[in-house]
Amino acid sequence: MAVTYTLKETFTGKRTTTAPDPEDASKTIDTTADVTDIIVEFKSDSPDITHTRNVNVCYDSSGNYDDTATKARCAEVLAGVEHKIKVGVISA
Repeated sequence: MAVTYTLKETFTGKRTTTAPDPEDASKTIDTTADVTDIIVEFKSDSPDITHTRNVNVCYDSSGNYDDTATKARCAEVLAGVEHKIKVGVISA
């Protein structure tokens, strides 16, 4: 089994979500919020599973976003996702 990950967004510290307008079904409402995580998609080839979750980003000692450390963190989370797929906690 091979599991890979893909960052589904570029970290900016903000995330915009869109939801239906409860007062007008023909419209939507965009909401922007501060975030400290990034959406990551994990894919297993056998079994064929796609699992998406948020992973906390990492910051350097100056408080700036650290892309290299965040990718290392995603690799650590990948190991946990792989184990959960193997034992059946995450399934298709």
